Amino acid sequence: MSPPAAGARLASLDMVRGVAVLGILLLNILSFAMPEAAYVNPRAYGGWHGADLAAWAINFVLFDGRMRGLFSFLFGASMLLVIERAEAGGRSPAGAHYRRMAWLLVFGIAHLFLVWHGDILAHYAMIGMIAYAMRGLPVPRLLVLGTMLALVGAVLFATIPLGIVQLQASAPHGAELRHYAQAFGVPAPADIARDLALHRGGYGAILADRVREDGGALFALFVFFGPETLGYMLFGMAALRSGMLRGAWTRARYRRWLIVCWGIGLPAYAALAWWQWRSGFDMRVVAAMLPLTALVRPPMIAGWICLILLLARPGGALTARLAAAGRMAFTNYLATSLICTTLFYGYGLGWYGQLTRWQLYLVVFAIWALILLWSRAWLDHFRFGPFEWLWRSLARGSFQPIQGPAPDSNASASQ
Repeated sequence: MSPPAAGARLASLDMVRGVAVLGILLLNILSFAMPEAAYVNPRAYGGWHGADLAAWAINFVLFDGRMRGLFSFLFGASMLLVIERAEAGGRSPAGAHYRRMAWLLVFGIAHLFLVWHGDILAHYAMIGMIAYAMRGLPVPRLLVLGTMLALVGAVLFATIPLGIVQLQASAPHGAELRHYAQAFGVPAPADIARDLALHRGGYGAILADRVREDGGALFALFVFFGPETLGYMLFGMAALRSGMLRGAWTRARYRRWLIVCWGIGLPAYAALAWWQWRSGFDMRVVAAMLPLTALVRPPMIAGWICLILLLARPGGALTARLAAAGRMAFTNYLATSLICTTLFYGYGLGWYGQLTRWQLYLVVFAIWALILLWSRAWLDHFRFGPFEWLWRSLARGSFQPIQGPAPDSNASASQ
């Protein structure tokens, strides 16, 4: 398939990205609003019966890990489009790519330390610098290498539950096991109390905690999630080159892939959800989800792409608003961090730890409505989202034109 003309966009990519930027908040809201272990273990905090259990189960079966993985797919596809556009425009593809990644790393580190500890941008920037070397591979090689990297990631993830089992046998009351409990189990009441006091306190204490803890966390993210993230970026490149993310497949082909991919993934995730519930959310079982879900996540992500593109209605109001949210995904991702930290942390409204699990989704739906309303309204008057414009201007070394409505995304790549 021929590369796009300089400045061309892919409407299908914007649509999928719009769903991803909304969907990832379904999971990130837990990190904004509750102690760390609540993200994976509902027994840790926020309720695990009734509506709270239902909220956890729906997220686990349909969204958990899939939205992050979908972003990784899209990042690889968008990266390839930027490289192709640079080549088509007579610019250095390496220069264009590495300037973008360098500035994304700056944005990510600032976001990580100054706004929210759950940043993914710095991680993507570092992995994106590596992914550039694979840009020219044909689709079969991208798929094979991506699969190998995803399997490496699963092996790395398996060291965590195995480590927990070993520690429970040798040092059941050790500090290291207590650290695992803070991430995967039910933290001690004193640890919960400290976490609540920190996040209900002032900005200075939260910033000091990030400076102390998050540098190492960024390295750990690179080591443990790097192979999987790189593999997913390669899957995204393959999905673009094959026509899948371009919306170029027939509807029958998208339906077949959806049936096969979700026919594999949905029963597997449902079984894993049942196992966790049946175990009473035992820490070993919860941690075992890391390697086990890694094996079935890629088909589920591919199924999500197919479902989104099958449901898209060109010219429809919701489709247009989702595409606008996708065109401004960078801005909207950062905006959700600013909104949620203001709502939940002590220097804002101080809601941290105040809402149950299901109640958090009322906040999510309200933020979704804001994103869908403001993204379309902004792009009616400006060519790029504010952070997309800033990133583009910094990467190109000059202020880019922003006035005037964004071009119609009938043909829509990330900035």
